[in-house]
Parts: sequence; structure tokens; C-alpha cells
Amino acid sequence: MDNDEPLEPETKDESDSVSALQSSNETLYCEAEAPVAVEKEKPARESSETDLEIEDTEKFFTTGQKELYLEACKLVGVVPVSYFIRNMEESYINLNHHGLGPNGTKAIAIALVNNYRIKSLDLSHNKFCDKAGEYLGQMLAINVGLQSLDLSWNHLYIRGVVALCNGLRSNVSLKKLDLSMNSFGNEGAAALGEVLRLNSYLTYLDLSSNNITNDGLSKISRALELNESLKVLKLFLNPISMDGAVLLILSIKRNPKSRMEDIDISNVLVSEQFVKILDGVCAIHPQLDVIYKSVQAPSAKKTLFTWTNPVKLIQSYADQNKISVLDFFRSLNPSGEMMMPVGEFRKAMIQQNKVPINRYQVRELIKKLGEKTGMVDFSFLKMTRS
Repeated sequence: MDNDEPLEPETKDESDSVSALQSSNETLYCEAEAPVAVEKEKPARESSETDLEIEDTEKFFTTGQKELYLEACKLVGVVPVSYFIRNMEESYINLNHHGLGPNGTKAIAIALVNNYRIKSLDLSHNKFCDKAGEYLGQMLAINVGLQSLDLSWNHLYIRGVVALCNGLRSNVSLKKLDLSMNSFGNEGAAALGEVLRLNSYLTYLDLSSNNITNDGLSKISRALELNESLKVLKLFLNPISMDGAVLLILSIKRNPKSRMEDIDISNVLVSEQFVKILDGVCAIHPQLDVIYKSVQAPSAKKTLFTWTNPVKLIQSYADQNKISVLDFFRSLNPSGEMMMPVGEFRKAMIQQNKVPINRYQVRELIKKLGEKTGMVDFSFLKMTRS
């Protein structure tokens, strides 16, 4: 983390000359060069919890990014983050553990309203509290550049996430959102369910450890019956039972246009009946993989440890047909390239009829091929024909 210093001295006179803040329409705006006479007529600064008023909309959208951020910092009374200023032209910015708080976040949000260069932003561990959720929601309603946003560990709570969702409903660029560890519970889950029902851009959503129960999950599940964009949903460490998990996977089954690939409920114990239901869902959506804790059945556990290594199965097929393992994998990709998106690879492996392999073995295979980037890469396989 940078040891951020003010870029300009802030004297008492400078502080007194800063324009007052008002909360007229709860909209993020930056006040620009108001006449002195008007400044004197304004009421004294109410608090740092209010929003910024606009007086020159043209300047708000034409001022340089650095100047706009510095002005915003003065208006809300925070020290500018030097790292942010130095990297405003970069596509990725990491501001985690910067202690931004609500007002520091407000200044960042103002600077991001008209910024299209920053594509990925990490704001995790910044003690936002709920008010910052409002500022970020207002920004997201306008910003068309951000594609990935990490807001984990920020105490957004219910009010903050609900406000954030108000902006997400109209956002058309964000694809990846991490809201883990924010304690917003079922009310926040309901607001996110409404977003998923309307938003067709989000592909990745992490809601881990947010006190979401079956009630909140049911709101999300209903939205997933309509959603056609989400591919990854993480619900780890939420107090969800198997009944809630069943509702979740059945929502995918009811949606023929679902693109869901990965669901993480890895703290949930399931039954053999759940596994049978999941098998039926995966028959319709072969790209889907659901990670759960374990199956409450000794026979299932025994089977888990007796599966044949999937690589050995593929190697055996390759040897019999006098081809390389690499040739086998390349045959799964219509383009013949060495890399494939994880979901497409999983679907191709389940649907191929050359090697008898189940979805659990496919999961292990994907781990071996590496999936951290959302792609599997088999270019390292240099096995020659037998």
C-alpha cells in the first residue's frame, strides 16, 4: 500500500473556500467553479455523508481525470491517493487495503463516472460501510468502462448493497463482481435477484459469506430462471441447506438459455437424491459444474475414490487409436486451437463418446489443465503418436 501524501498543502483558508455539499437528488456530481457570490449564499457544509452538487455539467464531463479527482478530494475533505493518480490511465488498478472509507470512495466514484480506461478495479478491504455503496451505485449507473469490480470485505450491509443494485440495473459494461464478505443477508440477496433478472451483462458473481439463507437464495433462484448471462455464481459459506441447493439447480434446469457453468456451494452437504437431480440438470446443461461439500452416503464417498484417473483413460484411448493425447484434446475444439473456455471444454468432454468419463472426472481434468483464467490450456501436452 502506498504511503499517500497530499499533493497540495491544505490550509484552513483552502478548506474554508471549498464549496458546500448538498444532498438534493443523491446523485454524484462535482461542483465546478461557482461564482463567489453564489458560494457565499450556500449553507455551510452539512457533512461528508452528503452528495456533491453540480453547477457546471460541461466541465464535469470535460475536466481532466486527475484534476477532477483532486477537486473531488478537496470537496469531500480527503487526502488524494497518489497511487490512484499515477495509474488513472491504466486498465487495472488495485486499491485494496487503502483505508478509503466512505468519503475516499466518493472521490474515487466521482473520478470514475466518466472514466472509460479503467477496466478492472480492486476496492476490497476498505471499510466502506453502507454509504459508499450509494456512491458506487450512482457511478455504475453511468460508467461504461469497468468490467471487473472487487468490493469484498467492505461492510456494505443491506443498505449499501441495495443502493449498489440500483446502479447495477442500468449498467451495461460490468462482467465480474465480487461482493463476498459484506453481510447483506437476504434483503441484499433479493436486490441482487432483481439485478440478475434484468441485467444481461454480468457473467461472474461472488456472494460468498453474506448470511444468505434459503429465503434469500430463493430470490436469486427465481431470477436465474430468466438470466441468460451469468456463468459463475459463488455462494460458499452461506447458511444454505440442501433444500435451497435443490431450488438453485432446478432454476437452471427451467432456463433453456442459461449459460451457468460453475456454482460453488462447497459448504453444503447433499444427498444422493440431490446428485440424481443434478445429473438430470447437467444432461440439459452439460457445461454446468456444481461444487458441494460431500454426499451424505458412504457408497457415494467410496465411489469417489475409486474413479479412474481421467488422464489415464484419455491416454488409453489415444494409444488404442494411435494418436496423441494432444490430438484428442484438439479434436474437441472446432477451431483446433490449444485453448478453450472452461465451460465449452466441460460441455465437449461430457458430450463426446470416445472416452467414458463422468463430470467429476472432468472436474479433476480441468484442474490438471489449469482453469484459473477461465480457460483450459493443453498446449503443454507434447505427447507423440504411439
